[in-house]
Amino acid sequence: MMADQMDRAAASQEDRGFKVRALGEIAIRCANLATMSDFYRNVIGLEPYARRPHGESEIHFFRIAEGFGGHTAVLALFPQDAPLLPHESVDRRGGALHHLALTVSWDEQANVCAWYDKLGQEYRVTDFAWTGWRGVFTRDPEGNTVELVAGAPHGPWQE
Repeated sequence: MMADQMDRAAASQEDRGFKVRALGEIAIRCANLATMSDFYRNVIGLEPYARRPHGESEIHFFRIAEGFGGHTAVLALFPQDAPLLPHESVDRRGGALHHLALTVSWDEQANVCAWYDKLGQEYRVTDFAWTGWRGVFTRDPEGNTVELVAGAPHGPWQE
């Protein structure tokens, strides 16, 4: 059944008239906004992008990459108790984020491991031979899995 649904979705992609081109935003609700901001800035190395008022608190935005079509790819950190935004019709504060993956170059992954070792940051490295990708996985202060992923220079998915 699932394969049939996936085949229908693949066959109808042309009918949609659009194609996802890049990551736009990852948004995480945080129990401790300051600790999470510090982690993504100082451990992962994301550049602060903006801070915007949100109710009695604020949202912290970090630049991930240039993005596509003028939209910067960002990580947005919301306070756990932030009021719902107008487009949020359902309270999603108990979300089910599996993990977030941010791309680095293949050659930089050794530097990621060395950096984590220096900080005492626990991590694991996983090779995905079927794609030619490799991920360096760690956890942020609130338990979310963060992967710094890279594609092998001559992996199976390289064009």
